[in-house]
Amino acid sequence: MRSAGFRRTRRASAAAVVTALALTALASCGTSSSGGGEDNSGGGSSDPSAPLDPKTKVTLTIDCMPPAAKAAERREWNEDVKTFNKKYPNVKIDGRSTPGQCLEPPRFTAMLKGKSQPDVFYAYFTDLQQVLDNDGAEDISAYVDDTSVPALKDIQPQVLDVARKDGKLYALPTSNYTMGLMINRKLFTQAGLDPDTPPATWDEVRAAARKIAALGKGIAGFGEYSAGNNGGWHFTATQYGLGGDVVDASGKKAAFNDAKGKQVLQQLHDMRWEDDSMGQTQLLKWGDLQKQIATDKLGMFLAAPDDITYMVQQLGAEYANFGMGPIPGGEATLFGGNNYMIKKGSSPDKIKAAVAWLNFQNLTPKKGQFDWGRKKADNLPVGLPQPNFFVGASKTADDAERVAHATMPVENFKAFMDNPVQGKAEPPKAQEIYKILDNAMSAVLTNEDAEIDKLLDTAEQQVDQVLANQ
Repeated sequence: MRSAGFRRTRRASAAAVVTALALTALASCGTSSSGGGEDNSGGGSSDPSAPLDPKTKVTLTIDCMPPAAKAAERREWNEDVKTFNKKYPNVKIDGRSTPGQCLEPPRFTAMLKGKSQPDVFYAYFTDLQQVLDNDGAEDISAYVDDTSVPALKDIQPQVLDVARKDGKLYALPTSNYTMGLMINRKLFTQAGLDPDTPPATWDEVRAAARKIAALGKGIAGFGEYSAGNNGGWHFTATQYGLGGDVVDASGKKAAFNDAKGKQVLQQLHDMRWEDDSMGQTQLLKWGDLQKQIATDKLGMFLAAPDDITYMVQQLGAEYANFGMGPIPGGEATLFGGNNYMIKKGSSPDKIKAAVAWLNFQNLTPKKGQFDWGRKKADNLPVGLPQPNFFVGASKTADDAERVAHATMPVENFKAFMDNPVQGKAEPPKAQEIYKILDNAMSAVLTNEDAEIDKLLDTAEQQVDQVLANQ
């Protein structure tokens, strides 16, 4: 959602997250981090392969500048603008922010339809088709190479692939996530489990959940969503972990009404009703499980690493109390993230300036968002395993910096980091599909006599209809 598809919706319910940045969809709502002024772009070469001439005057409006309430993040943004301007003194960065989240679906859609997006605008991996349908973004393929983005070869291929359509590149990434198993280390220890070795299979999850629930005091061993599209989102993540799919390769038919889809629902049903290891309260949505695990009332749930930041910053938890393991099954894991696009109709100078800024701010180890030493000095979290979209030499350099300046016990995420699982993108029409699958998830968690085969048959018919209407 803040990422991709569903994380956007759930992040709208959370006040702060990893990026914790605010968005304005309407340029008139912004404030400038480095002054306003008219765009006097010109003087550079129109050849995409030619570097940006530092003498070229360009004003870039950019959304997701940290709001004033995020003092440290805002200060770092302004520092980065000053550093960037040492090389490009005539590129004016006009940052925009609003009190809300970085991207809100209704505002984002209205922005695209009204052609009111900033020159450089924030989006989620799953937003590409919507942006293209509204003719909203420039093809930046010719502007992005090893010269303009030196770490290009070290960006995970799948992270760039989701920004491509018909071979054309429309965005550059700023963060990513993959799903895994979040654990409460305190409860694992109390239940006689090893918090350094989180369960890797669903049989192990079920066994661990029983032991944790046996602690009593209203503690649940495992928690799951089943409302607000969150249930369908986690059904998808679990199905991927088992090696299954939600939509077939054609993108036109449901693919979850199979043995793996049945396993997803059956194991939840059995943990809920046979083991009594999931607690009595169901119909949970994003934010509910975070509150439970942050208050030592829940042992495990599926999540992305950035949930930990939310729980610490907003719920008063401690980093040391959480750990991560790979998603049970380990065949694939749902992934998503955020990127920046450049408004359709931008001049070559603006595109070059935007790529230069995004490279400096988001794609260079030890710089911008990856300046972990600065983040530590500013009392911001350092040590979470994501964002982590680098491979090769860039990954080695970034990982070393992240560990060197960590503000939390990075060893708690060793199982997650040492056992990477191949990421898999969300299905088409993700939100509509998740809403349908919510019904199946909520049924098995609230009705002991729920008929799983019938639930899957009904969901399959409804999803097929959604996909037929693309």
